[in-house]
Formats: sequence, C-alpha cells, structure tokens
Amino acid sequence: MGDGRAARISVAEMKSYYVYSEWCSWLLSVAEDEIMHRDISPLCAADIQDQLKKRFAYLSGGRGQDGSPVITFPDYPAFSDVPDKEFQNVMTYLTSIPSLQDAGIGFILVIDRRQDKWTSVKASILRIAASFPANLRLVLVLRPTGLLQRTLSDLALKFNRDDFNMKVPVIMLSSVPELHGYIDKSQLTEDLGGTLDYSHTRWLCHRTAIEGFALMVKQTAQMLQSFGTELAETELPNDVPSTNSVLCAHTEKKDKAKEDMKLALDEGRSLLENIREPLAKCGEQSLNQDQLDNQTTVQRLLDQLTETEAAFDEFWAKHEQKLRQCLQLRQFEQDFREVKASLDALAQKIATFTDVGNSRAHAEHLLKDLTSFEDKSSASVERARGLSLEGEQLIDSKHYAVDSIRPKCHELRHLCEQLTAEVERRRELLSKSLELHHLLEASMKWCDQGIYLLASQPVDKCQSQDGAEAALQEIEKFLETGAENKIQELSKIYQDYESILTKDLMEHVQKVFQKQEGMEEMFHRRQASLKKLAAKQMRPVQPVAPRPEALTKSPCPSPGSRRGSENSSEGSGLRRGPYRRAKSEMSESRPGRSSSTGDEEESLAILRRHVMNELLDTERVYVEELLCVLEGYAAELENPLMAHLVSPGLQNKKDILFGNMEEIYHFHNRIFLRELESYTDCPELVGRCFLERMEEFQIYEKYCQNKPRSESLWRQCSDSPFFQECQRKLDHKLSLDSYLLKPVQRITKYQLLLKEMLKYSRSCAGAEHLQEALSSILGILKAVNDSMHLIAITGYDGNLSELGKLLMQGSFGVWTDHKGHSRVKDLARFKPRRRHLFLHEKAVLFCKKREESGEGYEKAPSYSYKQSLNMAAVGITENVKGDVRKFEIWYNAREEVYTIQAPTPEVKAAWVSEIRKVLTSQLQACREASQHRALEQSQSLPLPAPPGSSPSKGTTRNIKKLEERKTDPLSLEGYVSPTSLPKPPEKGRGWNKTSQLSEAPEDDGWSSAEELINSSDAEEEGRVGPRKLVPGKYTVVLGDEKGSPDAFAVRSGDVVEVVQEGDEGLWYVRNLTSSKESWVPASSLASLLCTSGSAQCLSSSESSAGSTLLSASSSCGESCGVPLSELQG
Repeated sequence: MGDGRAARISVAEMKSYYVYSEWCSWLLSVAEDEIMHRDISPLCAADIQDQLKKRFAYLSGGRGQDGSPVITFPDYPAFSDVPDKEFQNVMTYLTSIPSLQDAGIGFILVIDRRQDKWTSVKASILRIAASFPANLRLVLVLRPTGLLQRTLSDLALKFNRDDFNMKVPVIMLSSVPELHGYIDKSQLTEDLGGTLDYSHTRWLCHRTAIEGFALMVKQTAQMLQSFGTELAETELPNDVPSTNSVLCAHTEKKDKAKEDMKLALDEGRSLLENIREPLAKCGEQSLNQDQLDNQTTVQRLLDQLTETEAAFDEFWAKHEQKLRQCLQLRQFEQDFREVKASLDALAQKIATFTDVGNSRAHAEHLLKDLTSFEDKSSASVERARGLSLEGEQLIDSKHYAVDSIRPKCHELRHLCEQLTAEVERRRELLSKSLELHHLLEASMKWCDQGIYLLASQPVDKCQSQDGAEAALQEIEKFLETGAENKIQELSKIYQDYESILTKDLMEHVQKVFQKQEGMEEMFHRRQASLKKLAAKQMRPVQPVAPRPEALTKSPCPSPGSRRGSENSSEGSGLRRGPYRRAKSEMSESRPGRSSSTGDEEESLAILRRHVMNELLDTERVYVEELLCVLEGYAAELENPLMAHLVSPGLQNKKDILFGNMEEIYHFHNRIFLRELESYTDCPELVGRCFLERMEEFQIYEKYCQNKPRSESLWRQCSDSPFFQECQRKLDHKLSLDSYLLKPVQRITKYQLLLKEMLKYSRSCAGAEHLQEALSSILGILKAVNDSMHLIAITGYDGNLSELGKLLMQGSFGVWTDHKGHSRVKDLARFKPRRRHLFLHEKAVLFCKKREESGEGYEKAPSYSYKQSLNMAAVGITENVKGDVRKFEIWYNAREEVYTIQAPTPEVKAAWVSEIRKVLTSQLQACREASQHRALEQSQSLPLPAPPGSSPSKGTTRNIKKLEERKTDPLSLEGYVSPTSLPKPPEKGRGWNKTSQLSEAPEDDGWSSAEELINSSDAEEEGRVGPRKLVPGKYTVVLGDEKGSPDAFAVRSGDVVEVVQEGDEGLWYVRNLTSSKESWVPASSLASLLCTSGSAQCLSSSESSAGSTLLSASSSCGESCGVPLSELQG
C-alpha cells in the first residue's frame, strides 16, 4: 500500500534516539577510559589474580605528602624467584590503578628489606629500577637491621650509587621511625608502623568486583547502543502478522536489556556497599584514597547507568508507540479490506434484487427476503460503522498515518449509507408492489364476488316485482363496495406505480381492469333487466284452484349445493353462500335449473382452468430449471475447458451432487408434461394422469435419500470457482443449492394443486380420481419421509429392503420383560427406554434416537439399531391396565414382552390397527397355504380307516370330514395316516415360525399364528363356531375314559400341553398327567378341550408368559367323547 511504509523513525523518536545514543557512548567511555585505562594497561585483576595473591608488591592506598601513590614491597624472601613476566604484570597493573592525575605526580616506593641481606636489597633495587613502568617520585629502602649487613649497605650504596641508574633519590632508612619522617603514619600499613587499615584479600576482591562491574557496564552499554541502532533502523512491516512479530521480538529484546541493566545496577549497588563497609562498622574510620577513588568510580558508573536507562525508557516508549500504531494501522487496513469486500458483495447482491413480484405472495416473499438480507447484512454494516469509529479514534490519538486512515473512514461511511439507501429504495419498491398486488387482488376478489352474486340470484324469484326490487337492491349494495375494492382509473395506476410497472405486471393490471369492466358491464345489464321487471304493472290475476306440485327435486345434490345450503345463514350477498343457497333452492322448487347451475359450473370451470394453468405453467418452468441445471452445471463438470476450475473434492462426485435429477428430468419432459397438456380442456380429469404415472413418482424417493450427501458435498465445495463461473454463465440470481432443492419442492407442490383442483371438482366425474391421486401423492410424501428416517439407521447388519414395506415409524417409551431373566434391573424397570420403532411388513425394529446435529438435511436425527422382532413370531395385547396409551408386543410364547407407551391414544390406536392388519394378513396366508396342502393331499392319497372301526364307518367319516373341509374355507383340519405323522418337535426353541407365538394375556391379544375358535356371532346364536388354538396348557373338559391303555387317551380334568402346530391341521400334544404325547387333529383337540369357545388368558405366577385355561362356560348339546386313539391311528 502507498502508506504502508512510513518513515523509519519519527522526529520525536529521532531526538530521543540521539539522547539515548549519547548516554550509551558516555557510559561506554566511562567504563573503558576512566576505570580500566585500557589505553595504558589491558590487564585486569582477574587475569593476574594468582600473581597478585603472592603479595610481593601491593598498593595500600596510602599517599605521600604531595599526594604521590605509595607502592609497598614487603619483606618477601622469594622476591628474586618471581619471574620477570609476573613482576612486570604486577607493576603494570598496580601503576594503572591510581587516577591519571595521581599517577602523574609519581609513585613512592617503600622497599622493606629489614630481614634480608644487602645482596638481596641491591638486586631488588636494580630489578625495580629496570622494570618499573611509571614515574618514580622517591624510593625509600628499609635496609637490613644486622650490623654487618648495615655496614655493607652503607659502603655499597656509597660507592655503587651509579649502578642503580635511577633518576630519583634512593634513601636508605635504618628504622621505621625514619620512614615516618617521609610518609605519615596514617598512610602506612601496620607492618610499617602505620595505622592504615589494609587487607590484601579484601583489596583484591574489591578490585576484581569493580573491574567485573565495569566490564558488565561496558557490555550493557554496547548492547544498548546496538539495540538502539536496530530499533532506529527497523522498517515498518506491511501486514498484521509481521508487525505483531516485530513488536513481540523488540519487546522481548527490550525486556532482556532492562533485565541486564537491572542486574548491573544491583551489582554496582552491592559493590558500593562493600566499599563503604568499613565506614558502616566504624564511623570514626575513614577511607583511604584508593577506596575513595573506587567509591567515586562505582558511584559514577551507577549514575551513568541510571541516566542511560532513563534515556532508553524514553526512546523505547516512542518506538513502542510507533510499532503499536503501525499494528493498529495494519489491523485497520486488514479489517477495511474485509469489510469493504463484504459491503461490495452485499451491494452486488442487492443489485440483483430487481424483481418486484408477480403476485402478492411473491411480493411478500421478496419483502421477507429483503428483510432477511437486511438482517444478515446488518452485522457487516455495524462492523463497517464500528471500524470507521475506530479510525476516527486513531486520528484523535494523533496517529502517524492520519492521511491514510481518514479517506478509508469516509469510504466506509459512504458505502454503509449507500447500501442502507439501496435497501430502503428496494423496500419502497416492494411495498409499492405489495400495495398494487393487494389492490389487484381486491379487485379480482370483488369481481369474483360479483360473479357469484349474479349467479346466486334465482331467476324465478326475480320475475316478480318484489323479487326484482330485492335483487336490484342487492346489486346496488354490492356496487357501493366497489369504491374501496375496484380500480378507479387505469391512468392513475400507471402514474402512481410507474417505478415498478414491468411489462408483465402492466399486462396483469390491464387484464384485471378488463375483467373489472366486463363484470361491471354484466351488472349494468342485470340492473337494466331488473329495473324493467320492477317497473312492470301487475295485471289482475283471476284466482284458480291450485295445481298439484309437479316440481322435481334433485335426488343427490352436489357437494357444492349441500355445502351452500349449510352456510346460507352465515354468508352475505358477497359470499358464495347465497350462490349455493340459490342453487339448492332452485333444485327443490323448480325443475329448470339451467340458469343458476350454468353460472355455478361456469365459475367452477374458470377456477379449475386457473388451477390447471398454474399446474402447467409451473411444470414447464420446473422442467426448464432442471434442464438448465443439468446443462449448466452437471454437463460442465465433464467439460475439459472447465476442468481447471473443478476442485479436487468435486471430481467424480457428479452422481452424489445431482443424484438422479437426470432421470427426473426425462420423466417430466418426455412423459408427464406431455400427458398433463392433454388434460388442458378437461382439468377435472387430471387425477387420472397422476394415477397412471404414480409408480414413476417413486424416483423422488431415491433423490430425497441422496439429498443429505448432496448437501454435505455442496457445503464443502460451495466456494469453488467452478460454481461461480457456471452461475455467471447462466445469469442465475440464486446459487446451485437452491436449484437442487427444486425436486423436493415440486413433489410437495403437487398435493397442494390437487387439493385446489379437488375443491373445485367435487361434483365432477373426475373427483374420485383426484381424491385417489391426492392420497397417492401424500403416500409418496410419507414414503419419502419414512425413507429419510430409514437411511439414518446405523448398526443394522441385514438389508432393510428385505423387511418389506415400511408401514409406520415413531418414538415410544418401552418397558422390557424377559422370561427367566436374571438381571433385576430388567425385571422391574420403572423408567422406560426411549426407542424409535420402525414397523415393516416382516419385522419391527427398535432403535435409539440420537441427537440432531448439523444443518439442513444433516440436521435430521440418526438412529442406532438395538434389536428387531420377526412379525411371524409377534403377538399384541391392545390394552394394558392403567394407561390408555400403552399396548404390548410379545414374542416367542411371551418369553419377551415389550410394553409400548405411545405419546397419545390416537397414535396407539393407529399402531395397533396397523399391527393387527399385518398379523391378520399373515394368518390368512397361513390358512390358505394349509388348506391348499390339505386339499392336495386329500385328492391324491386314500384315507385309511382308523383302528377299531369298520371300513365303512371310517370311510363315511372321512368323506364327511372332507366335505366339511371343502365347505369351510377357514378350516385347517385334516386326517393323515400314522405313517405320515410328523416327527415330534425337538425340545428347546426349535419351533417353526407359526408356532413361536404365545397366547395373549387378555381378551384383546392378537397373534399371526392364532386361529379364531369362537366368534361372538356364534355364541349369540347358541352354536359352536370355529375356534382358535394356541400353544399352552389346557384342562380337558370332555375326555375319553374308555380308550385302550396303548392309545393316547385323555380324561376329564387331565392337564395337557399344546406344544406346536404341524402340517395338515395337526397339533403336537403332551399329556402332563399320563406323560404321553402324540399328534392330534385340531378339530378333535378343540372339542375335547372346550365346547363353549370362550378362551380366557390367565397369567401364571410361575411364568411370565402364563398359561391358558379353557373351561366350559356353556352346556354342550352333544357328547364329544371321541377316543384319541382313533385320532392317533
């Protein structure tokens, strides 16, 4: 950006930088020149610490009378053994410590050789004279105290003075008092008889610390100088991340510099306290000159460092302010780009809102869309205004980039005002459109009411003067309402609504106005006729005997007539009620109804044609939209010229995105639209078209099932340049996802149109077909909705399509009771599980509904499969005590009982009815199959005579049984030979499907394997009807006590267990009293067990399923004592 790189450093920052840089240079010079004298001696105490520790020479801090520094050479026997290099280093270092002013006066050397020999004294003096690096002021030598050595020293000094080659006097002292004559005692250490407090270890420690502190100050000064240069030369980045990174990096370095300065200051203060320690211990004691110099040096360093820190803080504050302003500017620029792009997109979108609506509903929809657009755009507008306010605040805070911020603030305000003004302009246009459409609809409604009024006036009653006057008043009253409802002047409409009058809308206005004029002309003609009738002079009529009424009544008035007569007392002359009332009255009072009936039929025909036109128009638009999507999007996915715009996630995903839309298009374009057009002249028969093509409408189920995958893919790839380019080429105002929703919207639109058509075709020949077509379309919608739930089932291993048609689905509370279950929580569950049940023709599935998530179609719930029950082994109990919403589904002889709680009694009734239908259909299929097998066997095999009976008797009985079986279509009875008896069932649960159902615990229990034993009709007539048998325990009422011991004989009172139903009407029975078992025909078994036909289910305390006890509650007309041995063999 043009303003992206401002000056590296502002004027204020430059001034603070110069001040800060000078302080850094001064601090650096103090650390180097004044303290370390690096130009003279590069040595530090730390470098020669071991050499200094030998203490063959030291700087005590004492001064001569003229201020000369005193260097003391104490008695050191190994002085001659000190290497020359070490001696030179120590001398150089000691002479570099005093200030340049003191060193310029010259040094006083005190050589203590009282305990040494003259030869050593001579060697020491010669060595010092040869290697001393600084100016000498005076050399004082304490010569040996022994007589011989003193004499030798005097002679040698007298004759060999020139050998010392010194420019200063060398004074030989015999005692310490003589030394005090040259140097005051306060400037000498205790070993020389002085009072100067000196500790060589402390001195060495102080020197090391001072020099370390000086080095630290020097490094800090260099670091600050370098950091300041870096800050001053930093260029301002052009984006937020880089600016933020620079600010963070500089802040981190600043913190490090501040930490280093703090450490240096703490070190200096600590050192200063150590230097002043003697004063703290003893107030009377004073510091020597060297200590005072050290104190002054450290204090000066501390002061300099403090001033440098203050300069650094000032410079950093200005630099940080500049960086933060830069960050604010970059953030403002970034937000400006985003907000401007958002406002530009909103401006482009509002520019596409050019439609003003072709109806009131359309205008209302557009107005809602505009309101929705305004709500959605309000966030961007508020953000833009907020950003403009932020920019103004930056300007007020004296930001360095004011010239860049102010134009952007003005642009943001302008864009917001422009967008708001455009929205308001669009709202005014749509409001005008809505107002116009409201006026047009009011005029249309007024015209329709006028037509209905004219049609409702009975012609026969208008022949009289009173009737004509009443009709005329009714018309005049209606015409008075035209001032509020009709279009007054067409030119005024053109003038008032010029801004929204498109070509189509203008044609619509003209048509409405023409209809209004036509209707008014009809009223004027009717008025003229009625006025003539009302103005006729009534001639005298000669009374005659009344003739018998010869009027005929319509045997079956139309639904419209009935509805009109019911509402006649409620409607006024402006409603349809008078019209229907008149039609009904005319049908009852006179045979000729041609006038009023014709008007009604004409009005209904007009409405039917209107609905048909809407159906055809919307169908053509729908087909065109599908073709546009297929050619403009689907085909372009395979266009090589567009391949570079297709994102990787879209490749090879055409079938997922568009589903079977191409199949839907071909059906409507090639078949359905053409067939609809053939019903243009007879719209009331259009229901046949839907019925003939109802199977083809199943393709919508496949499309809707794929819709969640399509929407998910669209959300992932909606920003692809491919879609934007296709939308631009097609000049579509809406994106692709709106067109992908068209098939779903269309299949729901059909039922609305069919309802409208049916409303105006009640008395037409095609009403039945329309009703059937409407029911079929609603069934398809239900199937589509159910399929959307089915595809949300997870965890089911099988194929759901094998379970048959999905009949019902819904959520229920479920209690479960398992026979012999060991877990207490399942035996007594107080809180039901929430389960979503899916009822198929062959099974019922129990699923757990998961939480809804996502958007659009992905917001549909998902279902986790839990278990399923085969409908061939299911029974139901319709009523459960205590709750009218509960019913039971039981399974496998009540080994599993599921108590279902519906949300309402109506839902329960619907489910029970549907389950009963499934079980009844299965029962009927079972009966037909068994009857078919029995008939085939009776026709193909001879019937052998049972043992113990004559052939003739057996033959007669078999023929009779066969005839009964043929005449009774519900009978499953039949006789088989002993060789053809089925094998007994295995123990356990190895039953066939028809024997897996248990008896119901109450009178309303149902199972697909049960047969009706007695009907209520049979009991009322006092005869025994067909009965049902179910597996369970029974008590024998009429037994065969004369049977042979080998036969399967039963006695009255025996308890038998009916185990399983086999083929050809046989049941496997076990006598629990005699422990015998055999196959027994159902008819004989039923007569032995019960003759009344009343079956009562009693629950047993020992079994959750219970057992069934059949008792004789009515007298038997004849004995049924037939030996079971005959039945067996």
